[in-house]
Amino acid sequence: MSHSSDTIQALLNSDNFSDKVRGLNQLRQLDPATAFPLLKPLVKDPNPRIRYAAVSQLDPAGQGNLDEALELLRDRLFNDPEIDVQSVAADVIGGLKLTAAYPDLQKAYEQTPEWLLQMSIVATLGEMGDRRGFDLLKIALASENSLIRTAAISALGELGNPDALALLTPLLQDEDWQVRYRLALAIAQLQHPDSLMLLQQLATDEVEQVSATAKDLLAAYA
Repeated sequence: MSHSSDTIQALLNSDNFSDKVRGLNQLRQLDPATAFPLLKPLVKDPNPRIRYAAVSQLDPAGQGNLDEALELLRDRLFNDPEIDVQSVAADVIGGLKLTAAYPDLQKAYEQTPEWLLQMSIVATLGEMGDRRGFDLLKIALASENSLIRTAAISALGELGNPDALALLTPLLQDEDWQVRYRLALAIAQLQHPDSLMLLQQLATDEVEQVSATAKDLLAAYA
């Protein structure tokens, strides 16, 4: 069933939480140019669940209004009182590939004590593909939080900078098999002369998921 923008607008303007949620769900059916102005006021809605849903929909709704979307996302990244809304703002910055926000992401990573936001920023650096993120990912790779470390490994693979191999090689012996699993995937993306040798080592890993993944990646080299 299709829904008109007027019908959706009425739901979004309602004081009833359930109506707003229905409106947000129906908003996904509209083209980004129509959806974006309807979303804008909701990114500052009093209800954090509404703000979270609205911010998350800025990708793709903000694609035709990238400058304005960037300002909305910067505001939520630094000023929203809820860490999950800040985190989804970071996610959407990466999804929209708003490379102009790299300094904002770096600042937020350095200032926040919240691991969830740090992890979102690390992940979004890989998705955004901005090579300036390399130095920040190097810092994240040394985090005491294993989730941040594994996100950093994946992001370094996505960036594709061959210099990352020197940072990743010591993790071949990491005690966490999930780190080694992510390592195999990242190494295969780096196009480094030593990538093949390291994947061969991971192909003998004692954990089947790691070894099987490395073998599959090696087969792609053949």
